[in-house]
Amino acid sequence: MSAASAQPAELKKKPISFSNILLGAGLNLCEVTTLGQPLEVIKTTMAANRDFSFLQAMKHVWSRGGVFGFYQGLIPWAWIEASTKGATLLFVSAEAEYQFKKAGLGNFGAGIMGGVSGGVAQAYLTMGFCTCMKTVEITKQKSAGAGAVPQSSWAAFKDIYKKEGIRGINKGVNAVAIRQMTNWGSRFGLSRLVEEGIRKVTGKTNPEEKLTAAEKILASAVGGGLSAWNQPIEVIRVEMQSKKEDPNRPKKLTVGSAFKYIYQSSGLKGLYRGVTPRIGLGVWQTVFMVGFGDMAREFVAKLTGDKPTAKH
Repeated sequence: MSAASAQPAELKKKPISFSNILLGAGLNLCEVTTLGQPLEVIKTTMAANRDFSFLQAMKHVWSRGGVFGFYQGLIPWAWIEASTKGATLLFVSAEAEYQFKKAGLGNFGAGIMGGVSGGVAQAYLTMGFCTCMKTVEITKQKSAGAGAVPQSSWAAFKDIYKKEGIRGINKGVNAVAIRQMTNWGSRFGLSRLVEEGIRKVTGKTNPEEKLTAAEKILASAVGGGLSAWNQPIEVIRVEMQSKKEDPNRPKKLTVGSAFKYIYQSSGLKGLYRGVTPRIGLGVWQTVFMVGFGDMAREFVAKLTGDKPTAKH
């Protein structure tokens, strides 16, 4: 064997283009406007009202506006979040995954670290105030008394900003960062792990061989569903951002004090309230991004003349 043939394949960096940014924003907007936000609303309702069953949560959401109740917080907060977080995730995770591979990590390790890096960037750059305001919208009191008009979403934002400033509208951002870091680390890493398992089973040992659409969806669905193991962080995040009246809740919550309060008041089960819709949301997000990803890539390529390189 010659020295040249023994050399490992050169690691190429995936370029980040306008197509990647457009693709990430477009896919996330479609995902959240379909099943994404209804599952988010049910999940948040169960996390904030930990005595609710799944059915009770659905009835409660319905009582807050019928079908539209399931889309509380969609406009503008979920749309702002969706149109920015996808671009942030794709840009940062792709760059980080390349750098970690360059440092010697394999697909699994680099996938986890790329997801972790993208998740942290999402939380602090785009998601902090959006998740806070979505939770405020979902948990605030709807009735405003006889003859009074309930506070609008923008009015709530201005009111919180006036009273508490930047910290108020970014309440719970550290919990969001922990959630996103573990979330996308799990999704990317587990999806890569399942992909490698599928390759072994199907005999696709050559990295250049592409997985079928069904195989990609299966890998992403498993990764998305299993990423719900960190649900306690999500319940803590909701508790820190919730506007539900609770006289027993400590006034100034940190991640630690919120964990202690939830555990003392609701036990271990309380820390996993909303995990069922969370699993559904994780599967839907990843299946949507993969299942429609190829069609979206082709459309964006025709629209811009660029060939998007982003994966799910």
